[in-house]
Amino acid sequence: MLKKALAFWPPNLIRKRESQMSEVLVSVIMGVHNPKLDQLKDAVNSIIGQSFTDWEMIIYGDGSSEEYHHGIANIAGLDSRISYYRSHKNQGLAKVLNKCIPLAKGKYIARMDADDISLETRLEKQVEFLNHNPNISWVGTGAYLLAGRSVWGNRRMKAFPQALDFLQYSPYIHPTVMFRREVLKSSKGYNSSKITRRCEDYELFMRLHKKGYRGYNIQELLFIYREDMKAYERRTFESRFNEALVRYWGFNKLGIYNFTTMPYVVRPLVGGLIPSSVLFMIKRGCAL
Repeated sequence: MLKKALAFWPPNLIRKRESQMSEVLVSVIMGVHNPKLDQLKDAVNSIIGQSFTDWEMIIYGDGSSEEYHHGIANIAGLDSRISYYRSHKNQGLAKVLNKCIPLAKGKYIARMDADDISLETRLEKQVEFLNHNPNISWVGTGAYLLAGRSVWGNRRMKAFPQALDFLQYSPYIHPTVMFRREVLKSSKGYNSSKITRRCEDYELFMRLHKKGYRGYNIQELLFIYREDMKAYERRTFESRFNEALVRYWGFNKLGIYNFTTMPYVVRPLVGGLIPSSVLFMIKRGCAL
């Protein structure tokens, strides 16, 4: 599986496709804060190497230090379709993505994170799906799971999530998602309050679902998503408490909060009692 998943990933090869179009169909938006530059370069190269070429990429530096700023700028210079903006103050992912949305020219807006990899046909297949399914407002994909440079499992998401599918966790892998531009604009983008930090996507998807919008997950692994033990170690009690609040508010809006679903609200707090190494091993067991 590892050989197949990484066959596209040439670490020293930069493939350029210069676009002469004044308008683009897809805008890929990415917020970065002091990223690991080798991982960022891999992420950007995975967009440059897409089979679908009618795209632009917007990288927004979220208060990165000067050292990282120059590295980000150099990577952004790998392709003329990439634009780089920066803020001198760290504002959080939700605010940065909200700044990217009005800058985006594309009919569709795709997410991407600085440490993940898009497989070569990701954008092509998502565009094709949205073009043929006007009733769907966003589309995600399944993903291989990466720790270091080793793929240790995969995550396949439910094809057509309904309200109850939000109970365990977000039924969409955020950086795999491509939105219709008008959906993000009409919903005023991400909630950038302190409470939604680290779960801004979860809140957004529940809010959009409440408004009657629906998403879909292509049943293919078109992405490599970085998930290692450090991701669990970074979760503080405050972030877990805030996620519990987001769950409570979201479940109420969706009409799924009751006595039987209450345990899902406190799930993040219970998870905080389990050592991060044990949580990661449980996740690995579920994803294999």
